[in-house]
Amino acid sequence: MKISSKGRYALAALTYMAQLNAHHECITIIRISEKLGISKIYLEQVFSLLKRAGLVHSIKGAGGGYELASPPELITVNTILQAVETSLFEHTKPSSSDPITDKVLMDLVWNKIDQVLLTQLESITLGQLAREATRYADNSNYMFYI
Repeated sequence: MKISSKGRYALAALTYMAQLNAHHECITIIRISEKLGISKIYLEQVFSLLKRAGLVHSIKGAGGGYELASPPELITVNTILQAVETSLFEHTKPSSSDPITDKVLMDLVWNKIDQVLLTQLESITLGQLAREATRYADNSNYMFYI
């Protein structure tokens, strides 16, 4: 499985939004772009896909921006990736001209790998990512004096 830039940026942007979700504020793409160091133009494309998937809402006008459409605990990593990745779980192509070998590989290798990945991606929520990001940030803010 290969995650594209869109998938990585979507996860990063929504994790940042989920960290700020407690304040129930709209977040602009410019703010996300500056915080994460991601191109504003590229983020606009990503957010277009996230909005189409119903993961974010856009608010127009002064004080507008984007907000999560659901609580972070209800949004899984799989849901986010499925929204922006066109070929996340492409079916594996046949490996040989022997149908028996291909069936064995599909049943015992490729389908099992896909299932493990799907289970893992469904088990991680945006809320978990936000909590971990906050915890890491809190731990990195210690000052040490000698």
